Amino acid sequence: MAALVPICRNPTMQRTPKALIVIASAIPVGACVTLAPGADEIRLTNRSADVAACKPLGNIQVPKDNQGLVDGAAAQNQFRNQAVGLGSNVALVTEGLLSIPVAGIAYHCP
Repeated sequence: MAALVPICRNPTMQRTPKALIVIASAIPVGACVTLAPGADEIRLTNRSADVAACKPLGNIQVPKDNQGLVDGAAAQNQFRNQAVGLGSNVALVTEGLLSIPVAGIAYHCP
C-alpha cells in the first residue's frame, strides 16, 4: 500500500496571485488618455507674464474623481486636450504643477 504524503503549500506562493491582483487593480485606468491632434504643441506655463499679450479663450479644469483627486498620470494630457479643444496654443496653469496641472486658462498668443 502506498503511503499518503501530505501536500505542503508554500504560503508565499499562495499569496502571490492575490498580490498581483491587488497591484494590477491599483494601476489607474485613466492613465491611458491619448493626446488630441495638436495637443502636444500646447505650451504650458505657470507665469502670467507669459500670457499678458494673449487672448483668453476659456477655463480648463482637469476632471476629479469622487474624492476630489485628479489622475496624476493623465492630468497633463487631459489639460492639453482641453486647451487644444478651445483653440489654444498656450495654457496657463493656475492650480497644480506644470507636470500635473489641475486647472488653468487657455490662451491664444501671437
